[in-house]
Amino acid sequence: MPTITILNGPNLNLLGTREPEIYGRETLADIEKMCVEAAKKQGFEVDFRQSNHEGVLIDWVQEVGRTSAAIIINAGGYTHTSVALHDALRAVKIPIIEVHLSDPKTREAFRHHSYIESVAKKSICGQGAKGYVLAIEALAQQ
Repeated sequence: MPTITILNGPNLNLLGTREPEIYGRETLADIEKMCVEAAKKQGFEVDFRQSNHEGVLIDWVQEVGRTSAAIIINAGGYTHTSVALHDALRAVKIPIIEVHLSDPKTREAFRHHSYIESVAKKSICGQGAKGYVLAIEALAQQ
């Protein structure tokens, strides 16, 4: 089965306890389980990862860009700051979908710009944990 790599950036390991009124009560483990189940229904396997370190995320993008069918990425705060992550994603030749639990464009002004959006086929924002499932379904329809 083809693999979808799901990359999660800084502070997403705190889901369920960090500002649940914004990010929801699901933990990252809950989201991973949802993704594995949704991917299996669509004929995919999931490689689910999280790091608080920009360089690690870049290394992973470069690694899985050669081996995975697609990348789903919630870059967390690096969405708004990382040109380096943008460049790494731009260099891979597989579909990329950006996911955010909240809608950054309705929050603080510094969150309105995404360095990921221009290299992603699609951005799914403000759908909570379900956004990850929607991203998997979107990849299955390609």
